[in-house]
Amino acid sequence: MNRRPMTSGRADRSGQLDTRAKRVLPGGVNSNVRLLAPPVFFDHGRGCRLVDVDGNEYIDYLLGQGPNFLGHAPADILNAVDEASRRGMLYGAQHPLEVEAAELMLDILEWPEQIRFGVSGSESVQAALRLARAVTGRTRFIRFEGHYHGWFDNVLVKMEDGQAVAASEGQVAHHVDDSITLPWNDISAVLETLAAHDDIAAVIMEPVMLNAGSIEPAPGYLEGMREACDSHGLVLIFDEVISGFRVAAGGAAQRYGVIPDLATYGKAMAGGWPVSALAGRAEMMERFGTGAVNHSGTFNASVMACAATAATLRHLINDPPYETIASRGERLMAGLRQLASDHGLDLNVQGVPMAFHAGFGDGPVTDYRSLGRLDAARYNQFTLALIDHGVWAASRGIWYLSAAHEESDIDETLERVDGAMKAAVS
Repeated sequence: MNRRPMTSGRADRSGQLDTRAKRVLPGGVNSNVRLLAPPVFFDHGRGCRLVDVDGNEYIDYLLGQGPNFLGHAPADILNAVDEASRRGMLYGAQHPLEVEAAELMLDILEWPEQIRFGVSGSESVQAALRLARAVTGRTRFIRFEGHYHGWFDNVLVKMEDGQAVAASEGQVAHHVDDSITLPWNDISAVLETLAAHDDIAAVIMEPVMLNAGSIEPAPGYLEGMREACDSHGLVLIFDEVISGFRVAAGGAAQRYGVIPDLATYGKAMAGGWPVSALAGRAEMMERFGTGAVNHSGTFNASVMACAATAATLRHLINDPPYETIASRGERLMAGLRQLASDHGLDLNVQGVPMAFHAGFGDGPVTDYRSLGRLDAARYNQFTLALIDHGVWAASRGIWYLSAAHEESDIDETLERVDGAMKAAVS
């Protein structure tokens, strides 16, 4: 494969495609998150490797923003989807695969009793919040700084002077008032808020904060949250769109031993296919079944989504990759720390090994505010050096590991990172 800088001026096929894309797609992309990445167009991916349209090859640690937990184009998932979809894709009615996928998911997760499938994590979060309002008869919810729950008006926020405000032009600004945003890992802030408000329906959180910083819950934090929700009659919602099936087979609920009332899932559950789910206790979920609470969607539980989900979950049951991924992730984290030390770089590497965070500055990072002390602009520039040296990584610092990353891939990654660090300090 070719290997040359990808962030310099270019008269190549990616550059040509970028010019064409910007004529027909706003910013040349179909998700604003991609505005932050170099305009590289990919031809294909296999395992943990990506190859762009100019033949440049990368070891991938973005994994499509997390969904490719089994690597790119896993054969057993593709075969299952191909076989199932040849019999039909959408029926406007039920089919056996959605039952099979739901049963498998409930068996792995263990705690929930029913599931409702959707298409995106953003959608399933909205279904969870609507259900919580219906169950409690209250309207507002508590959320946390730096946690991501989708792009809809009532959950998309940015922090300004310690206050959560609408993050986008066109948002209905007062919809942000549906929530109270608190610091993460501070149970006293939650208890004080609950003592002062009687209109709170739910607490929603990433049980391990993977969207920003890979920050684990402090000892006793999730247990304290469970107790607070019980004592105040609130619905505890875990947003496991990123952590589900990644940090453990049963997600963060299994890893940390705290059970929510509702949880949303996506990304790692379907081998790269677009599907999400809301899981919970039957007494709550049945409100969808009676029609009292509406959740609809033409593409919900499509044949392709359910085939991919069932095949992925069977793969995780029959060939669980968790110990291997954790071991290789820990080795990669240690290697990055050692390389940074060798090059005199203050790189902070922390979090869970299957989805860790790297950034320049002093750690540890324990919440969104301490994450803000890291030098984001400097790390963004370093990301360009990583990409130039064939490591595809996110500028926001998250590194995802997959079941397809072998020991030899970790070795080669560290060699490439070494080159990127040499370039960064030269």
